[in-house]
Amino acid sequence: QVHVVESGGGLVQAGDSLRLSCTASGRTFSSYAMGWFRQGPGKEREFVAAISWSGGDTSYADSVKGRFTLSRDNAKNTVYLQMNSLKPEDTAVYYCAADFNLVVITTTPDRVHYWGQGTQVTVSS
Repeated sequence: QVHVVESGGGLVQAGDSLRLSCTASGRTFSSYAMGWFRQGPGKEREFVAAISWSGGDTSYADSVKGRFTLSRDNAKNTVYLQMNSLKPEDTAVYYCAADFNLVVITTTPDRVHYWGQGTQVTVSS
């Protein structure tokens, strides 16, 4: 069992930056691909970004490319989502996901094994 916990959410203004962290328990953290999803008010969950177990492969939604950067530190069992130039439309609950397979995260999130509880990000205009 893997316990996934997000942190770092908050209220910011448009144009500000925020860094989300996601920590996953277990000695096999470096075996997991990790990803972020978000769900805005009245919207469906959408993919944000994902990273392979090694950090060598990353994938981003078009809406965040060039503004968000996903990285990981396997020694700390943590992934980081650096969010720059935030927009009001980035307002959402952000969820961290873990799975052995990066493709599952990017293409079939309903099959993702582990999810966090989410952290709220609110961007005011």
